[in-house]
Amino acid sequence: MRLLIQRVKHASVAIGGDVRSRIGAGLLVLLGVGCDDTDEDIEYLAGKLVRLRIFDDEAGVMNLDVVQTGGEILVVSQFTLQASTRKGNRPSYIKAAPEAVSRPLYERFTARVAELLGRGVATGEFGADMLVELVNDGPVTIWMDSKNKE
Repeated sequence: MRLLIQRVKHASVAIGGDVRSRIGAGLLVLLGVGCDDTDEDIEYLAGKLVRLRIFDDEAGVMNLDVVQTGGEILVVSQFTLQASTRKGNRPSYIKAAPEAVSRPLYERFTARVAELLGRGVATGEFGADMLVELVNDGPVTIWMDSKNKE
């Protein structure tokens, strides 16, 4: 399971011209589910996400997490995070889980994040063609992979 996390001033997701979700300051999270991902991956990444200290404290040091700042979270499914670009110029998505696997894991991930956050989490629409708009704060962008715990 892979996450691309962006600290944002605000973010939104629109589908067919209509805004589906909108958040203020917080985290925009793009989530890519792989074929071999399980609930262990959800638990690891959801916990890391909510405890990730990438917000400034009073001294201007990134020392606070999204819970401490009262920030919001928007989670958007994005199978292309599982792309392999090792061969040729056309990415392969063979490592991306099929919908029957990825949709339930995406839903369990967002539910677990909401539980750890202590409030609701905004989402995109699984499988939809979405327009994601954001103002990256910093910019701060973090990549996390549950199979490569660096």
